[in-house]
Formats: sequence, C-alpha cells, structure tokens
Amino acid sequence: MKYLLLVSHAGLAQGIEGAMEMLLGSRSFVLACGMEDGMSPDAYRTLLSQIIAPVTSEDEVVVLADIAGGSPLKNALVALDDKGLGENVVVFGGVNLPMAISACMGIDDGLPLDAIRDAMLSEGSQAVRQL
Repeated sequence: MKYLLLVSHAGLAQGIEGAMEMLLGSRSFVLACGMEDGMSPDAYRTLLSQIIAPVTSEDEVVVLADIAGGSPLKNALVALDDKGLGENVVVFGGVNLPMAISACMGIDDGLPLDAIRDAMLSEGSQAVRQL
C-alpha cells in the first residue's frame, strides 16, 4: 500500500489534509501529524508513532513536510526508518496544496513512486507564481 504522510509545525499538516478532504473526499491513506507549539520532541514522536502505526515495511510512503530539515520531518524520517521503510520513501520539504493533491491522485491511480514524484514536482512548482 502507498501512504501520503503530511508533517508540519502546528496545524499545517492537518489543514492540508482537511482541504484535500474537502476537494477530493476522505482518503484512508492520508496521514497528518503536526508538532504543536510547546510539544516536546518525545510527545511528538509518540503522536507520530500512533499516526503511522498502520504503515508496514512492505508499504511505500510519500512524505510532505512544511520545512526541509525541520524537526517534524527529521522525526518522521527516523520513525519511518525504524519501521524498515528506508528506500520506500519519497520526501519533500516545502509542501503546498497542489503537491499534496497531486500525490493523492497519483496514489489513487496506482502510479509508481517515481511518477508520483515527477507529478508533484511539476504541480508544486507551477502553483508558485506571482499574480
């Protein structure tokens, strides 16, 4: 199975999940975990572990984080590595809603990770422009 894991500071991950649900409907493979203000790293790791509990070493995961190198992403990568996912993970920092929608639709369509990655990069970069 493929999963889309959204991680962020505060509620951005859950906000993106909510916006996607509004636009596309609920998807059981979308997981979201935000590191709330004042939350300790241990508390975040515990919450994250609960959220990614359904993910197994047989699965593939697309990870979208608000900030490349941020604590939510670093902790997510450690947690996924602990589950034995290593090479079955595609990771992005600097999430936007079109990227997340593209990932969701690619998973729905059963695309391989490299095709999902390419679509996300295209959609995400095209979405950022000055108006």
